[in-house]
Amino acid sequence: MHSQWLFFFFIISSCFVALCSSASLPVKAVNLGGWLLTEGWMTPWLFDNIPNRQMLDGTQMQLKSLKLNMYISAESGGDSIIVANRTSASGWETFKLWRVSETTFNLRVFQGQFVRQSTKSSRLVAMATNPTASEQFVIIRNLNNPSRVRIRAPNGLFVQAKTADVVTADYSQEGTNWGNNDPSVFEMTLLDGQLTGEFQLTNGYGSSAASVLRNHWNTYITEDDFRSMANDKLTAVRIPVGWWIASDQNPPKPFVGGSLQILDNAFTWAEKYNLGVIVDLHAPPGGSQNGNDHSGTRDGTKDWGTTDVSIDQTVAVIDFLASRYAQRSGFLAIELINEPLAPGVTLESLKKYYQAGYNAVRKHTTDAYVILSNRLGPVDPTELLQFSKGLNKAVIDVHYYNLYTDTFRDMTTVQQNIDYVNNNRANELNTVMVANGPLVFVGEWTGEWYRTEASKQDYQKFVQAQLNVFGGATFGWAYWSWKNNDQQNHWSLKWMIDNGYISL
Repeated sequence: MHSQWLFFFFIISSCFVALCSSASLPVKAVNLGGWLLTEGWMTPWLFDNIPNRQMLDGTQMQLKSLKLNMYISAESGGDSIIVANRTSASGWETFKLWRVSETTFNLRVFQGQFVRQSTKSSRLVAMATNPTASEQFVIIRNLNNPSRVRIRAPNGLFVQAKTADVVTADYSQEGTNWGNNDPSVFEMTLLDGQLTGEFQLTNGYGSSAASVLRNHWNTYITEDDFRSMANDKLTAVRIPVGWWIASDQNPPKPFVGGSLQILDNAFTWAEKYNLGVIVDLHAPPGGSQNGNDHSGTRDGTKDWGTTDVSIDQTVAVIDFLASRYAQRSGFLAIELINEPLAPGVTLESLKKYYQAGYNAVRKHTTDAYVILSNRLGPVDPTELLQFSKGLNKAVIDVHYYNLYTDTFRDMTTVQQNIDYVNNNRANELNTVMVANGPLVFVGEWTGEWYRTEASKQDYQKFVQAQLNVFGGATFGWAYWSWKNNDQQNHWSLKWMIDNGYISL
């Protein structure tokens, strides 16, 4: 009889553990994008009052000499002289701006060097690897025709295109009629696709950046939002952060402090309403992992993982975050990096970082899950499975959007999109969910697609198909995002719930 009671107690205990586990996983989560890490497409109003808003860090610029009717470029793309002999403009003829002030810039060429005046003559060259005062140029725009510019060099003289092969900084005439015959007048074209991330915002505002961001942090997401998330049956939040949060008291310029306290608040609110917190390093130090706004990049250059230094610096950030939140009851998981892009980020460098990042987390907690983001691009979606099998509580993050590629642009009907989710996405998910492997997390998806003419009912069917498929992910899913600007409502889970497009 005694053994029967022990057996019964064992069965009841096992069921209780299983119920507790199933109550926490899989998660129904939402990303708090655009909050502690700027993404200008989500919150464009934050940029409205930046002086000379069109010329932020990373803006791509092309210059054409009006007198010669030729484009300026670095010969061979860089580490060379500047010439004015190109009849059309592409990569070599495109400069990236590094903003020093509202009107002063460094000009970065295709291969990464910066323009300066030669130490031996007045000719312009692109040979500097780290910009200093000698690489600072003032761009003066014509008030009546802002596409016409003159460029003042550090020596106080203007840049001029003398001949197709000779571009110098020695034009001394202050006055101009801005005519086509003035060799110091250029036509400036600013290309589309301007970066609007944290670096662009903070460097653009300068000393005003702290007040702009702190007001945003305190109002964009509040405790009321956490209460609403819980009421809407969500069970977790995924919070993107930038690497500078680890030095929050005195972050390197142009970044500003204060976001760490807001993240602390998020933990407090999440714990109050029984939500798990996934801290997601969207922007790593040592260079961007994908060149996108959300990576904290200055000009879109993808340098992360090319050196051990960037990996070590990123591990230090993970160590800081894990140590700070390891004892918080709401600390569900930490994502080591968001959307590394292949082939710029090699599988070898990523595995090296993931192992070191995992070890850093495990120094502080054995309970938190460690999330490894799959690489973007033409890669095998199972490439991390074998590696992660030896890691306790490891999770693979996959992002599934019916956007961004011709595959989805070419879909002409609503049903094609739904069929893709039910068939292709389901197969992709099953491919990475293997026996004895890591858990799988659909860390980003949305109700938006290319079918702008779709009805509310179409959206409901599309979203429901994703809920059905992604609900099978062993770790769960996270919608992008809780809020978004009112021109893109279908990206906002709050709006979708409030307006009856989705029910959890």
